[in-house]
Amino acid sequence: MASAYESFKLRTTPEKFYIEACDDGSEDVLVIDRVSTEMTLTVRRDIHVSAETRPIYGLMGTIRLVAGMYLVVITKKKKVGDLLGHAVWKALDFDIISYKKTILHLTDNQMQDNKTFLSMINNVLHTDGYYFATDYDLTHTLQRLANTSPEFQEMSLLERADQRFVWNGHLLREFIAQPELHKFVYPAVHGYITMKSSCINGKVFEWSIISRRSCFRAGVRYYVRGIDSEGHAANYVETEQIVQYNSAKASFVQTRGSIPFYWSQRPNLKYKPKPQISKTVNHLDGFQRHFDSQIILYGRQVILNLINQNGSEKPLELTFDKMVTGLGNGMIKYIAFDFHKECSRMRWHRLQILLDMVAEMQDELGYFLVDADGKVLLNQEGTFRSNCMDCLDRTNVIQSLLARRSLQSQLRRMGVLRMGQQIEEQADFEKMYKNAWADNADACAKQYAGTGALKTDFTRTGKRTQWGLLMDGWNSMIRYYKNNFSDGFRQDSIDLFLGNYAVDEADWTTPLRDPKDWKFLTLPIIMVVAFSMCIICLLMAGDTWSETLAYVLFWGTASVVTGGLILFNGLDFVDAPKLVQKEKLD
Repeated sequence: MASAYESFKLRTTPEKFYIEACDDGSEDVLVIDRVSTEMTLTVRRDIHVSAETRPIYGLMGTIRLVAGMYLVVITKKKKVGDLLGHAVWKALDFDIISYKKTILHLTDNQMQDNKTFLSMINNVLHTDGYYFATDYDLTHTLQRLANTSPEFQEMSLLERADQRFVWNGHLLREFIAQPELHKFVYPAVHGYITMKSSCINGKVFEWSIISRRSCFRAGVRYYVRGIDSEGHAANYVETEQIVQYNSAKASFVQTRGSIPFYWSQRPNLKYKPKPQISKTVNHLDGFQRHFDSQIILYGRQVILNLINQNGSEKPLELTFDKMVTGLGNGMIKYIAFDFHKECSRMRWHRLQILLDMVAEMQDELGYFLVDADGKVLLNQEGTFRSNCMDCLDRTNVIQSLLARRSLQSQLRRMGVLRMGQQIEEQADFEKMYKNAWADNADACAKQYAGTGALKTDFTRTGKRTQWGLLMDGWNSMIRYYKNNFSDGFRQDSIDLFLGNYAVDEADWTTPLRDPKDWKFLTLPIIMVVAFSMCIICLLMAGDTWSETLAYVLFWGTASVVTGGLILFNGLDFVDAPKLVQKEKLD
């Protein structure tokens, strides 16, 4: 495999960027013309002596905004660990550098739009969780990498990457067309990676989790649900658990993704907006595309649907069941498990019901196993596809339990665990295992919902606690605020970063300035004034109690009625995306 360069110096002149590869023996320099935007290769001696120099640790790519092209570079990184002898890095900080030396050619409105677009790119870059490797393909599972052709092995990281998980793919579009530049860039995956060295029975092994978020149908919690016409599911994440011991290695892959038909759940100021299933589209087309691709990629599919089987979630469960039955594909097994009902009143031990239900299926699906000589002993024949409403909290709890059961079998097969020994009995490893899966839950939740995950006290400790319930309440409040009042901006940021919306320099109009309806300012002001007057009347009583009561009733009624009108018109008050009009569902 053609590896990429690991470290660079960025040398800047008024006319050009020089990106110098600093690896031993390298003379290559990437030259970017700041006027024509042309990219070429040269050697070190051609760098202008007056160039301003700074170290950088990678190129995320380039992007066009109102002021022109920008170069996005990694300025800080830390090593996560080694995977099969290859260093894996986490990008910690970035810089966005303009090709143009000034933006004085822009109007005031254009400057403001450009500033907003820059803050959007920064928002995505600083959503924690970008990882890369310069000599290893992080976008593929061990099993996929083991079943490749010699031609695939010779490709650059950029050419061979699984495009579902290349989050800087849009930023790299100029580089992809020039193979000679591929050594200067690498795919960045978004999600969560942890690598731990562990010891059981005196035997040291490496244990890792890699969660890869899909950049197809990417977005935030309430604005991106269901699937698109290509069958890509919202909040789709492929999670791989890897074990290495004495040159042998094993992996277990699971997936999560939104319920794969056309539905929405737009924020409208209510704590839990009612899900809406589209009545105007053919659900089966997208549904079939989704599962056809999953079967090609992973084999058999066992769906674990963890949503409520009553209330507002019930229609989704019934439709999902009906869709699977209608598809009639023997490669797909559907299991509905009402997580909240079964585990209500802190009865978390009842999760064992689900584990027992799927135990035989899990044994049939298996896992990927390679011995110390590199011989493939087992292949994973299919995956569990788990979902709840957000595919975050309930989903992560179940995934961690299934992964533990697989790990138990792998460690026994490798000779780390003795027959009869349980992972739960290995106190140090069990603590590390639970915390790592809880951290995985937090990372995926922050990227999709804007806060850490709920129910992580169970993942971390194996039991539900009062403190955990309080933290869930706090995170739920933060989610409510973000989902209603800041997620439109976050959705726009993701759409811009991934290329779902492209800025056109020739077209100076942007949809950013969206005039608000009169209700947006008028009703909240009336409600605040009415509520304030109600409080004042209570504190400053009138001459008689009947007079005070009349004032309180009047202003109290005014505030309640105004509040009701705000809730009724909730869609006008939330922060909605402006750049890309998502499909409207009836």
